[in-house]
Amino acid sequence: MAFSYCLNTSTIRRDGTTVLDMINTAADAGYDGIEPWVRELDDWVEQGGTLHQVRDLAEKRGIDIVNLIGFPEWAVPEEDRRARGLVEAARCFEMARQLHCPYVAAPPIGIHDRQVELLPVAERFAALVDLADKSGVKPLLEYWGIARTLGRTGEVLLVAAECGRPGVEMLADVFHMYKGSGHHCGFEHFGVGRLGLVHVNDIPATPGRADVTDADRVYPGDGLAPWKDIVASLHRIGFDGMLSLELFNESYWAQGPETVAREGLMKLRRCVASV
Repeated sequence: MAFSYCLNTSTIRRDGTTVLDMINTAADAGYDGIEPWVRELDDWVEQGGTLHQVRDLAEKRGIDIVNLIGFPEWAVPEEDRRARGLVEAARCFEMARQLHCPYVAAPPIGIHDRQVELLPVAERFAALVDLADKSGVKPLLEYWGIARTLGRTGEVLLVAAECGRPGVEMLADVFHMYKGSGHHCGFEHFGVGRLGLVHVNDIPATPGRADVTDADRVYPGDGLAPWKDIVASLHRIGFDGMLSLELFNESYWAQGPETVAREGLMKLRRCVASV
């Protein structure tokens, strides 16, 4: 099965760059899709642009808007905070609908810095699924290796299984799998069609797992990730979706969006072809 390739806009951040510029960069480099951040879309609208313009340019350039990156606090136990989070989530879902975007990321923001019980989190995710359904989109249940709750593959699988909603899809990340568990096993437990998107990147040899941060991510193939095992595992579960390059490396940002987008895609394709 062939994968498609997506560019998360965090990879090519630069002052003065708009979401439209990022779409053009992704298309010129040869990507199939893009993952914009909600705050970038908000910036565009605040400058006088429209979501319609974003959608039209993406369609014109043959780029799918795959997933929106936002941070509504949908999972927190405090009812007032969660109520505000769901208002923000509804806004993100509506933006996705207007952009013909199927997914909005649902990371463990607000519970990442503390341990909370997982079964109530599953109930809160069910409410998020129901809310997203009103806009015809899906929340992608995401886990962060830095998180004290929803930091591991097993935790996200539990929430997906116990939320009581069919067809839940999840978002895995090469960096976060390593940061949370120290390994990249676990893809075999995702059923067919349950892994909606994979964030790809690599982990440098230094600093070590305890100290490595998002900002240290490197291009796929330039670090410690076992790419043959990762790609083979994705093939075994029938994953034929998008691999989305997500980096936060300031040394890359300094090289310019076009250079980083092309270099990242070339190295990612090389990792996939090595299997």
